[in-house]
Amino acid sequence: MTTLYIRYPARLEGEAAACGFALVGDNGAILQQGAGALKGLEELIAAARKVVLLLPASTVTMLHLKVPPLPAAKLKAALPGLVEDHILADPLDCALVAAPAASPDGMRSIAVTQRAWLEAVVKALLALGARSIAAVPTQLCLPLQPGEASAHIGPDELALRTGLYEGFGIALADSPAESLLAARTFAGEAPLTVYAPAAILDELRAAADGVRLEEERWEHLINGSKTTTLDLVPALGSAGAQPRDWKRWRWPVRLAVAAVVVNLFGLNVEWLRMKREAAAVQQSMTQTFKAAYPNETILDPVAQMRKNLEAAKASTGEVGRSEFIYLAGALGEAGGALGRRPVVANMQYRDGALVVKADPSTTDAATATRLKDALSTQGVTLEETAPNTWQLRSDGGTR
Repeated sequence: MTTLYIRYPARLEGEAAACGFALVGDNGAILQQGAGALKGLEELIAAARKVVLLLPASTVTMLHLKVPPLPAAKLKAALPGLVEDHILADPLDCALVAAPAASPDGMRSIAVTQRAWLEAVVKALLALGARSIAAVPTQLCLPLQPGEASAHIGPDELALRTGLYEGFGIALADSPAESLLAARTFAGEAPLTVYAPAAILDELRAAADGVRLEEERWEHLINGSKTTTLDLVPALGSAGAQPRDWKRWRWPVRLAVAAVVVNLFGLNVEWLRMKREAAAVQQSMTQTFKAAYPNETILDPVAQMRKNLEAAKASTGEVGRSEFIYLAGALGEAGGALGRRPVVANMQYRDGALVVKADPSTTDAATATRLKDALSTQGVTLEETAPNTWQLRSDGGTR
């Protein structure tokens, strides 16, 4: 993926503006650069992962004000009141962004630009297919060394950077030499580096006493832009975001709905089939029970049949698997199979369950596990409800 840097001119607006651009790969190498109307960059804009818009320095005012320590949402709401006395325009007509806090005394830089102008440029980029847009003041993209100042002199603008989030821009129609003099004046005692087009470097050298001159290159602005996190696009709110194209999702959504409908239909068909099978099984059990016990009222054929079978077994002298005698006998038989038979200290039978408390001196950690394995072969389950206390129940099967 690529990042497209666009340097918007200071005095021209709209799609006919001649913009400088540089297409940068993920490795930082410049793949393509040049200048052209915004409309002519449509293919590059649509293909780039991100568009970084370098705003003219003269269109962005950087204020340095004392800001109270507020959460991000409350600070955003308070910005119009904070800058009201420092700008001529109505704060509500401006896009305002506060830079990150950089000093313990509460002083912060606040970027101010005309909202309508910025919104028009951003919407033009969105209409050309931009996926993600960042708007950074050009003065904050100039290379900067600690304790120094840097400036850019162009054909119609002077941009100066004096700190990480400090700088300004002035629209000029004077000669390059006079722009250089203005830059030296504003820089004060700080060492100054001036970047300028190759066409005016010779003219600047004649007046560049004590000033380091360098020919402007895209690498300077690209590397400088990475030293700042100030982005004016979030100040536009939803106007700076790409509207979601629901038409792209029309067929995927239709297919998803169709898949849900087909699955729901299949589930309903399967549910109806299982319901019919359950009804047939219930009817068969009822008929079987009625044939065996024609004079008995049918409430729960399965439970009633089990109860009647146990009663029949008891009448013939056969012991049921949930009775005390069977459970106690199964425990005795399983205990005898162990190397060391556990001694029963207490035994209670209630509701088809036999609760046995063993003498701790006759058991070990593996006793319950071995008993459980031995009892399972006799259709009896064992649950250790407390140390050396076991609950035995029939597993409900047939012997």
